[in-house]
Amino acid sequence: MIQAYGLTSSPRKELPPAVDDVSFDVRAGRVTALLGAPGAGKTTALKLMLELQQGRGITYFKGRPLHRIAHPGREVGVFLGDVPGHPARTVRGHLRMLCAAAGVPARRADEVLEVVGLVSLRDERLGTLSRGMDRRLGLACALLSDPHTLVLDNPAGGLSTREARWLYGMLRAHAAQGGTVLFTTADPKEAARSADRVVTLERGRLVADQVADDFARTRLRPRVAVRSPHVVRLAALLTKEARTAHRSVEVVHEGGNRLSVYGSSCADVGETAFRHGILVHQLADEIGDMGPGAVEPPVGGPEAADEPQVSEPRTADGAPEPGAAPHHSAPAEASRQGDASPSSLTRADASREAQSPAPADAPRSADAPKSPVTAPQSRVASGRAPTPAVRPTEAGALDSPPSLPPPISVRPAPSPLRPLRYEIRRAAGIGTGFVTGAIVLVVSALAAVLLARIGHTPQSRLLAAWPRELPLPPAALGAGLLGALAFGDEFRHPALAVDRGTVPRRLGLLAAKLLVATATALMLAFLTVGCDAEALYLVYGRELMQVPADWLSLSASWLGLVVGCAWAGVLAAGVFRSTTAGLAAVISVPVLVVPLVQKALAGSSVRMAAGLPLRLREVFLLQWPFGGERYLSAVARVIAQPVGGALTLSLTALLCAYLLTTLRSRVR
Repeated sequence: MIQAYGLTSSPRKELPPAVDDVSFDVRAGRVTALLGAPGAGKTTALKLMLELQQGRGITYFKGRPLHRIAHPGREVGVFLGDVPGHPARTVRGHLRMLCAAAGVPARRADEVLEVVGLVSLRDERLGTLSRGMDRRLGLACALLSDPHTLVLDNPAGGLSTREARWLYGMLRAHAAQGGTVLFTTADPKEAARSADRVVTLERGRLVADQVADDFARTRLRPRVAVRSPHVVRLAALLTKEARTAHRSVEVVHEGGNRLSVYGSSCADVGETAFRHGILVHQLADEIGDMGPGAVEPPVGGPEAADEPQVSEPRTADGAPEPGAAPHHSAPAEASRQGDASPSSLTRADASREAQSPAPADAPRSADAPKSPVTAPQSRVASGRAPTPAVRPTEAGALDSPPSLPPPISVRPAPSPLRPLRYEIRRAAGIGTGFVTGAIVLVVSALAAVLLARIGHTPQSRLLAAWPRELPLPPAALGAGLLGALAFGDEFRHPALAVDRGTVPRRLGLLAAKLLVATATALMLAFLTVGCDAEALYLVYGRELMQVPADWLSLSASWLGLVVGCAWAGVLAAGVFRSTTAGLAAVISVPVLVVPLVQKALAGSSVRMAAGLPLRLREVFLLQWPFGGERYLSAVARVIAQPVGGALTLSLTALLCAYLLTTLRSRVR
């Protein structure tokens, strides 16, 4: 169950808040629609509920706010807009990565792919998926951890009629098993057909919270759509005749040459126009909507036009079922609708949509008969009351509801390897890291050969391909870029949302990213020196292959520089939520921080730090094995250098900022 109280977004300059004091409940076992025209505040309300946007109010999921749930991703499945995954990642790889993040078995990815009908596309890249397949993948991501609650933002947006019916059938099946479902839509007729309860927003305020039957009766009123060049005169005549006959008729001028007449019929309006010689261009019965602000979502796909027709539901003796909407053929529909406004549907259209059969590619259980599906219990057409049982949907036959992934059991105690597995799958699932490493090696080898030909470059810098004119060598820049991508890709593609639709800024995930970044940076550092040395040997022989006398401190400096740049990229991208900011922080260390450290160290000094390794050895009271004091001395000399000191200072500041933002979000 979801309980939202006083949701209010932060004011936007001089504009009113997008959501203002909205409160509603979403009960378990029911499908609830959050309805409103574009800009009504539906998406903002969801973000406030999921704590993705700052504002006032609180939302309880099964009695607990989201930040009090240990593993929100296992309790709440979220789908906000498109599947924001990396375009180069495969469908199966994307789901397996999210499995590692949520702590569920990797086989769960294949189970949800089977349910949503994407098994044949599991090796396709996310960037090549169509709109419908993208929405199916989003539903698979929401169902991955077997959550009790589903929160979806316009899940059927841009889908064809068949695909939309299949998706709502899946939501109905999830609710029938005791789950809680909340989705947003801008189509009032779709909300009345697919939901048990409709919560209506208008300009950020709650205007109605009704069961679907009451919503269909009060806000989806039948009306007569009229188009005429003499709408003002016709409206006055209709109002006058209704007042004379003591009838409750409402005439609304929709703008231009269009009228909406509520409480009347085509026959009455047509007779009035005929008696007074008024030309009429359109006269059609329609199912009314909420008003001019309501819009009809796009109906795509050529398959919607050639769907086979299904006869109306009948009782056991063959008679038409009482209360069922009459069935009309497609030509009759077209002739009755005429040039109706795209923001409305005729009654016949609503009945025909309600009675359309299941899509041929929808998932079907093994024992489900393939007979035509009778009409769903559309409240718009038949006015039946909602029932707790599963209603017939398009994903299966009348007695076989759509299949859902089997339930899973997840250990409550988090494993320390869970974020590490997630990070490894995230980094190895795309070729960005491998391509970046290859470019770094090629550029370093070419730069080393060119610097050796020019001369005036020390051998230590020559092996690192680090000219004096550049603030950082190519290997350090590459390590910093890969570190920045560790968090930057997640904030750019929020589907890597491990828990709440955004990346959880927790120490376990940070430690995993720093560990993977360290391994990547060390590998890149060793490969760079090896490739540069091999290139110099091939071009110039052994004269440039001599080992320096201070190789230990130089190696420590080199490894510390590359690893420090990778860490700076990780921390800066995590703090500023941007890959560009992470890379900028890496470059700013030698450009801005190093001059400041050099200026601070260049001042007059009374005390010197000579003999620091020896004193450290005395403090630890240990006999370092294998000459460990030499390594300690090398590390101390690295930190004492301006670059090492600047990098250490920058990493400390970024780590403190990361911890501060993490603790602040938890306290809030």
